[in-house]
Amino acid sequence: MTIRSTTIVAVRRDGKIAIAGDGQVTFDKTIMKHGARKVRRIAAGKVLAGFAGSAADGITLLEKFEGKLSEYKDNIVRAAVELAKDWRSDRALRRLEALLIVGTPEHLFVLSGNGDVIEPDEGIAAIGSGGPYAQAAAAALLRNTALDAESIARAALEIASEICIYTNSDIVVETL
Repeated sequence: MTIRSTTIVAVRRDGKIAIAGDGQVTFDKTIMKHGARKVRRIAAGKVLAGFAGSAADGITLLEKFEGKLSEYKDNIVRAAVELAKDWRSDRALRRLEALLIVGTPEHLFVLSGNGDVIEPDEGIAAIGSGGPYAQAAAAALLRNTALDAESIARAALEIASEICIYTNSDIVVETL
């Protein structure tokens, strides 16, 4: 059986970043939780982060990433690359089942256990079960409206929650 949890979408626009996450956690065909919180401010509130996947694994990765931020004096680019290198090469970290989105108003990254450090072209990223739906909605809103980053992230998740059975409309948004 698979635990599916949370859709996360991030949007950068006009010098701002918003990361939004839904709250649903699903075990096989059963919704176990409606209000999970997997979007956070880290590094004394200077960086936003969200994770999709196992809660324990995601929290472990967030802690490791925050440690890298501290080690590299809040350089998000260097911290992302160094975490990805560790995640790929460390036997224990390699088994973690989660994806991360981390960002500031200047940078946005998706990090994976395969060593991926992806900075999307349009300033939009999404992960989790409803990620493709949320990303498509965010791209359309970014291209065709004057909405701010927070409004786009929230609306994109609302749209995803109407399509994806693993995404709900209990949305948390953090902005910088």
